[in-house]
Amino acid sequence: MASSTVWWLIAGAAIVLELLSGTVYLLLLSAGFAAAAVAAHAGAAMSTQLVVAAIVGVGATRRLSAVKWGVAGRIVWAWILTIPAAAFVAAVSYWVVSSLHKLLS
Repeated sequence: MASSTVWWLIAGAAIVLELLSGTVYLLLLSAGFAAAAVAAHAGAAMSTQLVVAAIVGVGATRRLSAVKWGVAGRIVWAWILTIPAAAFVAAVSYWVVSSLHKLLS
Protein backbone atom coordinates (compact mmCIF):
# COMPACT_ATOMS: atom_id res chain seq x y z
CA MET A 1 0.00 0.00 0.00
CA ALA A 2 1.34 3.41 -0.95
CA SER A 3 2.30 5.78 1.85
CA SER A 4 -0.13 8.41 0.57
CA THR A 5 -2.97 5.89 0.95
CA VAL A 6 -1.95 5.26 4.55
CA TRP A 7 -1.95 8.99 5.28
CA TRP A 8 -5.41 9.38 3.71
CA LEU A 9 -6.71 6.47 5.82
CA ILE A 10 -5.28 8.01 8.99
CA ALA A 11 -6.85 11.37 8.10
CA GLY A 12 -10.20 9.68 7.47
CA ALA A 13 -9.99 7.78 10.76
CA ALA A 14 -9.26 11.03 12.61
CA ILE A 15 -12.32 12.63 11.02
CA VAL A 16 -14.52 9.67 11.98
CA LEU A 17 -13.21 9.78 15.55
CA GLU A 18 -13.88 13.52 15.65
CA LEU A 19 -17.45 12.95 14.52
CA LEU A 20 -17.96 10.31 17.19
CA SER A 21 -16.29 12.22 20.02
CA GLY A 22 -17.08 15.81 19.08
CA THR A 23 -13.54 17.09 19.77
CA VAL A 24 -12.40 19.58 17.19
CA TYR A 25 -8.72 18.78 17.78
CA LEU A 26 -8.96 15.52 15.87
CA LEU A 27 -10.40 17.40 12.91
CA LEU A 28 -7.52 19.86 13.02
CA LEU A 29 -4.98 17.04 13.26
CA SER A 30 -6.54 15.44 10.19
CA ALA A 31 -5.42 18.55 8.28
CA GLY A 32 -1.85 17.60 9.17
CA PHE A 33 -2.42 14.02 8.03
CA ALA A 34 -3.90 15.29 4.76
CA ALA A 35 -0.87 17.56 4.26
CA ALA A 36 1.38 14.53 4.74
CA ALA A 37 -0.69 12.65 2.16
CA VAL A 38 -0.19 15.48 -0.33
CA ALA A 39 3.55 15.40 0.41
CA ALA A 40 3.51 11.64 -0.22
CA HIS A 41 1.71 12.19 -3.53
CA ALA A 42 4.44 14.66 -4.46
CA GLY A 43 7.00 11.94 -3.85
CA ALA A 44 8.56 13.33 -0.68
CA ALA A 45 10.58 11.09 1.59
CA MET A 46 9.00 9.65 4.72
CA SER A 47 10.94 12.04 6.95
CA THR A 48 9.60 15.00 4.96
CA GLN A 49 6.07 13.61 5.21
CA LEU A 50 6.39 13.36 8.99
CA VAL A 51 7.76 16.90 9.31
CA VAL A 52 4.97 18.30 7.13
CA ALA A 53 2.33 16.43 9.17
CA ALA A 54 3.83 17.73 12.40
CA ILE A 55 4.09 21.35 11.30
CA VAL A 56 0.61 21.57 9.82
CA GLY A 57 -1.11 19.33 12.38
CA VAL A 58 0.30 20.91 15.52
CA GLY A 59 -0.01 24.40 14.10
CA ALA A 60 -3.62 23.78 13.12
CA THR A 61 -4.57 22.67 16.64
CA ARG A 62 -3.60 26.10 17.89
CA ARG A 63 -5.20 27.89 14.92
CA LEU A 64 -4.63 27.71 11.19
CA SER A 65 -2.86 31.07 11.19
CA ALA A 66 -0.40 29.67 13.77
CA VAL A 67 1.07 27.35 11.16
CA LYS A 68 4.44 28.71 10.08
CA TRP A 69 3.76 28.53 6.37
CA GLY A 70 7.18 30.02 5.67
CA VAL A 71 8.80 26.98 7.28
CA ALA A 72 6.55 24.67 5.28
CA GLY A 73 7.47 26.56 2.11
CA ARG A 74 11.18 26.28 2.87
CA ILE A 75 10.76 22.53 3.34
CA VAL A 76 9.11 22.25 -0.06
CA TRP A 77 11.79 24.35 -1.76
CA ALA A 78 14.56 22.40 -0.05
CA TRP A 79 13.02 19.17 -1.26
CA ILE A 80 12.67 20.49 -4.81
CA LEU A 81 16.24 21.84 -4.93
CA THR A 82 17.89 18.76 -3.35
CA ILE A 83 17.70 16.60 -6.47
CA PRO A 84 19.25 19.12 -8.92
CA ALA A 85 21.93 20.06 -6.36
CA ALA A 86 22.81 16.40 -5.81
CA ALA A 87 22.97 15.86 -9.59
CA PHE A 88 25.29 18.86 -9.95
CA VAL A 89 27.62 17.62 -7.20
CA ALA A 90 27.64 14.14 -8.74
CA ALA A 91 28.48 15.55 -12.20
CA VAL A 92 31.34 17.67 -10.86
CA SER A 93 32.67 14.73 -8.85
CA TYR A 94 32.50 12.48 -11.89
CA TRP A 95 34.30 15.07 -14.01
CA VAL A 96 37.08 15.47 -11.43
CA VAL A 97 37.56 11.72 -10.96
CA SER A 98 37.51 10.97 -14.69
CA SER A 99 39.99 13.79 -15.37
CA LEU A 100 42.32 12.46 -12.70
CA HIS A 101 41.95 8.95 -14.07
CA LYS A 102 42.86 10.08 -17.60
CA LEU A 103 45.75 12.12 -16.27
CA LEU A 104 47.19 9.24 -14.25
CA SER A 105 46.61 6.57 -16.94
